[in-house]
Amino acid sequence: MALNIVLVEPEIPHNTGNIIRTCAVTGAKLHLIKPLGFELSDKHLKRCGLDYWDIADVKIYENFEELEEMYPDAQYVLATSKVKRAHTDVEYKDRCFLVFGSETRGLSKEIIERHIEDCARIPMLDLERARCLNLSNAVAVMTYEALRQLGYPEMR
Repeated sequence: MALNIVLVEPEIPHNTGNIIRTCAVTGAKLHLIKPLGFELSDKHLKRCGLDYWDIADVKIYENFEELEEMYPDAQYVLATSKVKRAHTDVEYKDRCFLVFGSETRGLSKEIIERHIEDCARIPMLDLERARCLNLSNAVAVMTYEALRQLGYPEMR
């Protein structure tokens, strides 16, 4: 049993490093979609990921379509502020893919339109300047909701 976290074109190494830690402690696999806004050797990425790199399962893809082709029957849950359905209203399945866009652009219109029925949002106050949570926080919120629904498998 494992969840899959997908970062589409992540830009900030600190966020990805924090997400590597989240993946390591939850058993989630991390899928990174190019282009990346940093080098994998980036010192900030390594520092935020601390010594979790060797226990995190990280895969890299040229584009989102490559991931979809490898896992055509998977459940994809896309995080976006552009829908009304809350992340808690999703029925998460074992091995689902939680998909997050880049820090400044989010997910592309094309990806959202292709998976519109699979989109969910994390509820927030409706503030003009507060568009979204930090990426690593959003990943943690959705990851733990999915794990809660699945009964925290293999966790103590």
